[in-house]
Amino acid sequence: MVNAGVRVRPPSRRAAGATADAPSPVRARVRVRVRRAVAVGVPAVTMLAVGLWGLDRGGMWRDEAVTFQVGRRTVPQIWRLLHDVDAVHGLYYLLMRPVLAVHPGEVVLRLPSVCAAAVTAGLVAALGTRLARPRVGLWAGLLYAVTPMAGHYAQEGRSYALVAAGATGATLLFVRAARGTSWWAYGAVVALTCWLHEFAVLLLFAHGVSLALGRAGARVWRGWGRAAAAVVLSLLPMVFVSRAQAAQVAWLHRPTATAAQGLARQFLGPSDGVYWICLGLALLGLAGVVGPRGEFTRAGVALPLTVVPPAVLMLVSQHSPLYVDRYVLYALGGAPLLVAGGAERVAAALGGLRRYGGRVVVGRLRPGGRAALGGLRRYGARVVVGRLRPGGGLDGRARRAAGPWRSSPVALAGVLAVAASLLHQSSLLSADRDPGRRPDDIAAVSRLAARELGPGDPVLFLPAQTRGAALAYPRAFRGARDVALTEGAATSGTLYGREAGPAGLRRRLARLERVWVVADQDLLAGRWTSHSPTERAKLAVLRREYSVRAEAARHRTTVRLYVRRARATARPGPPSASPRPGRW
Repeated sequence: MVNAGVRVRPPSRRAAGATADAPSPVRARVRVRVRRAVAVGVPAVTMLAVGLWGLDRGGMWRDEAVTFQVGRRTVPQIWRLLHDVDAVHGLYYLLMRPVLAVHPGEVVLRLPSVCAAAVTAGLVAALGTRLARPRVGLWAGLLYAVTPMAGHYAQEGRSYALVAAGATGATLLFVRAARGTSWWAYGAVVALTCWLHEFAVLLLFAHGVSLALGRAGARVWRGWGRAAAAVVLSLLPMVFVSRAQAAQVAWLHRPTATAAQGLARQFLGPSDGVYWICLGLALLGLAGVVGPRGEFTRAGVALPLTVVPPAVLMLVSQHSPLYVDRYVLYALGGAPLLVAGGAERVAAALGGLRRYGGRVVVGRLRPGGRAALGGLRRYGARVVVGRLRPGGGLDGRARRAAGPWRSSPVALAGVLAVAASLLHQSSLLSADRDPGRRPDDIAAVSRLAARELGPGDPVLFLPAQTRGAALAYPRAFRGARDVALTEGAATSGTLYGREAGPAGLRRRLARLERVWVVADQDLLAGRWTSHSPTERAKLAVLRREYSVRAEAARHRTTVRLYVRRARATARPGPPSASPRPGRW
């Protein structure tokens, strides 16, 4: 395009060679590699620091306790368990077995999740670097690292952080494969991720949408289709087994619009200030979601990754409830890419970049240039013409001519903005290190039991799941007699052991004058009802034949001393119908 107002004179080869500050090709390549390494490494280190902060909370919650006790079983015992329950976590339990063999403790239990979260932050940064530029990757990776949701599951002794790492790595391999490399690595990583948790298969839907937005050719569709088919076929055995174990998620409810809004806040930031800023930047980052034919844009990969898996699971859950936010934690990786892309557009606008005829023109105007080209901005002492990359970034020629040093202050400004976000939400991250922020705290329950239970004291778990406290912290229940248990958890191939039937349970309780009960408060209060005949028999006998002598509650679990009514009326004490919660 020729215009009388601005004349761009290409430098001669002699002048170009004589430029003192022109970097050699080797130095330029080294500098690019260093930038990419910094963009990937800084978020990974940041996420590692956030994950290690307060890792030893002093207590496990129920799901972590399951990992802790199953991960210490033998391989045949784990294999037997998976035929009855928790098939979707089977691979994770097998992976945790050698980890817990090193040292069975809470910190070691959570270390794999911390490392997986750090890897995920680095992979998010690598995606941003590949799809845009290093500073976009740096911002996206740091945003992931300081998101409270990522920090929460980085400290969970469960599989969700590992699934997020696998899904993000698979997305990076997906972008590479679509640009001409082999699909086998992509298929292998997706399959492994789905075996860590089968709902990761929804990642295939997200990648299919990305192919559609990128207007991929037939060759790419065929390669991806073969890989996706192989993943689905490999997953069929788990699907058949897990369908028979669907009762495990019978407690779930249909997600509502409130659940969707809550997930958006978890992805972008729980606090109002961070949420609205990130939402605005994410909307800006949606520009260019449909790229040139056969090209992936940053938004074209990030938007489906963020939206498609949660949306599909929520829609399916309207018919059969399956949705929990942690099941789609891996979709979080797309949100920082959208926010960082929006920040890049803002930085480009503030730096004076403007589209003109499919090009980017940066430079100082000569007289008449503003009238001729309409709105070009001053940028140093040069005029640079370069093509826009998909997603809005400058191509290599334009960046080199504009001067690489100009990118550093912008990148630093973005890092400082992320640091401000971290400081703003530091109270949320700090509070999350409190065991009380988890659904329950079985360590606190075990401490109560250790203080009051003596050798030979009878104890009843109501329902059987509360036995997890004794399995995770057996020292607290040492010497106590489990009234209902007939076979241990490991030997029976169950999570909590086998209990006597209703008739046998009544016979056992008939010989007891007093019994300690570790119970779910909601079950005792009638807020939910167990369908197990044994659990109903426990409740019926306690209500009919016993009175509460003392009680202490921790979160949703209570430890009660029940005494037979005949003895309770013969001895002075507080009214049995109205014990004081939280006091012995």
